[in-house]
Amino acid sequence: MASPSKPQTGPGQLRIIAGEWRSRRLSFPSAPGLRPTPDRVRETVFNWLAAHIEGAKVLDAFTGSGALYLEALSRGAGDSVALDSNSAAIASLRQNLELLRCPRGQVFQSDAQRYLQGEPKLAFDVVFLDPPFHQDLLPSTCALLEERGWLADRAWIYTESEISPSSLNLPGNWRLHREKKAGQVHYALWERG
Repeated sequence: MASPSKPQTGPGQLRIIAGEWRSRRLSFPSAPGLRPTPDRVRETVFNWLAAHIEGAKVLDAFTGSGALYLEALSRGAGDSVALDSNSAAIASLRQNLELLRCPRGQVFQSDAQRYLQGEPKLAFDVVFLDPPFHQDLLPSTCALLEERGWLADRAWIYTESEISPSSLNLPGNWRLHREKKAGQVHYALWERG
């Protein structure tokens, strides 16, 4: 995870942990606020989700480096969508998907909240939400997912935040399944009930 006080110079590197592209290293551009989910956290999250990824419809709403998105695809996710407003991040993710010869998944340069205000094209089984910190994007994004019908009945939602999951004010029908903290980042898995 890049330190906010020390901007990253040059491209970053991420490693896919498991699945079809296990141990592949990929580059992504440096950008302000880009915090790729560390390997150790990703491994924990995908252990939590192990029974739910194969064939799942996945949304990565603030994809950034694409670390969570690529890990899900490597582990067998089906129809998947990645969103980010940063053109360099999206171009890099598209390039990485080409490099991996991955025909699955769609990548859109779009603001997540604007995209989620549209008509749902899929009901997602697994959603990754790792928005830029200190912009209060998580509660409103979660509300859009729930209110606009973007979630499958028993969807799993992963969040990363700068505050404790119990302080997030997320939809009342979401049950906190697991939570941990790594450095200053709180990460949690929610189950839609």
